[in-house]
Amino acid sequence: MPAGSKGDPWQLTTPPGTSAYSMYRDADADPPALVCQVGSTTLKYHLSAIDDLHAWLKSQGDWVLLGAADESKPAADGTVEAWGRSPGNPVGGWYGLRKGYRGRFGMYLPPLLEALGLAEVTHDSRNNRMRAMP
Repeated sequence: MPAGSKGDPWQLTTPPGTSAYSMYRDADADPPALVCQVGSTTLKYHLSAIDDLHAWLKSQGDWVLLGAADESKPAADGTVEAWGRSPGNPVGGWYGLRKGYRGRFGMYLPPLLEALGLAEVTHDSRNNRMRAMP
């Protein structure tokens, strides 16, 4: 398994299997970040998203729709995407750190949690879901 560092990033695929991307931890960033490289686009999320999302999924106790959406589009209630931008989450709003690129939390974080053994993700062409591993 890759170390999740800039020199040895996680190589991931979106839940439908349509796009490959990489992610790595940047603990020295302010705030500490998860850096997601999708082609030439860089997205950044709070590093705490890994543990926070896992804890939230455990509290849900069942499958949760991913609901991935761009920042400019509303997220469906009760989805991973909605939680990733909710004022009620541990960071008090967006996990995305780069204005204009804060969305797609529900697309890029679930495969990472799956690769880390923290969650199970479905891999259908649409309406994918995830749940915490015990």
